[in-house]
Amino acid sequence: MTSKVYHSAGAALEDVIKDGQTIAVGGFGLCGIPEALIEALRDSGVKDLTCISNNAGVDGFGLGLLLETRQVKKMIASYVGENKEFERQFLSGELEVELTPQGTLAEKLRAGGAGIPAFFTATGVGTQIAEGKEEREFDGRQYILERSLVADVALVKAQKADKAGNLMFNKTARNFNPDVATAGKVTIVEVEQLVETGELDPDQIHLTGIYVHRIVVNANPEKRIEKVTTKEQTN
Repeated sequence: MTSKVYHSAGAALEDVIKDGQTIAVGGFGLCGIPEALIEALRDSGVKDLTCISNNAGVDGFGLGLLLETRQVKKMIASYVGENKEFERQFLSGELEVELTPQGTLAEKLRAGGAGIPAFFTATGVGTQIAEGKEEREFDGRQYILERSLVADVALVKAQKADKAGNLMFNKTARNFNPDVATAGKVTIVEVEQLVETGELDPDQIHLTGIYVHRIVVNANPEKRIEKVTTKEQTN
């Protein structure tokens, strides 16, 4: 079997990414983001990307790096309030933005990975989210039709993987990464620890390797804190 393990993030992306693709990126805030893969994506110079992510990173880190270099044409996201460059590009009309309720975004990715093209949800009924979407009544309640999401490439962060691509996520990093992984036509995973196939406890595996095409090890990620909050110690 061909190895899924690549020696660097750049090598893992090299013959996969192209201009104009849709890229789904895992993470929740700055927790569990594929830092090395995002940097390699920036360094590749690809442009006109549509990025699907819970958030848009911060200035100078995460997806904020791609915004700074103007490689992103459109963002499909839920929470975007921590990035001034995102705000500037959006308000000036330089960046297309599709704001999506957080739970709906997660379900769009999950459904896309499961081969479900669309689903009805009550979230967003009666708001701007519902504009232009089919609306139906079920059991006396109104629902809107949401199209699922499938990405050309999914970039994912996991804490641990075996060489077959079976993954374990760490706490909050599990929020969006598994759904992003299943929604990618090609899924590339950045991991902190790589072990031999069979070493992981099957009951502790969060995502099976059938969804994973490529693996790259980043043993010492920066893991930047999004907002540092301190409190004076009191006796």
